[in-house]
Amino acid sequence: MNHQPTPPGTRAALIDDLAAALSSLRSPGEARALLADLCTPAEVHSLAERWQVARLLDAGGLTYRQIHDATGVSTTTIVRVARFLRQEENRGYRLLLDRAREGGA
Repeated sequence: MNHQPTPPGTRAALIDDLAAALSSLRSPGEARALLADLCTPAEVHSLAERWQVARLLDAGGLTYRQIHDATGVSTTTIVRVARFLRQEENRGYRLLLDRAREGGA
């Protein structure tokens, strides 16, 4: 494979390269292995907590305080996840939550 190095300082290109790598993952096991290599255990835990919060917010029925009490995640993080889930244009949480629902997860 003829992979050209990403020019230093090209943040968008670095992110695009990582996104392409992520999109080639074929299983949860592969994703777990990459996360373990790419992130510290604390970072992986933080990402997992954010995903849990997104799922709880999407399910509805719990206040931010109840989510905090159930998960230990800070209300600041819960508010941030809620904002990205409902308002931001990226729609990454929404995409994965909808796919998880379609797949019965």
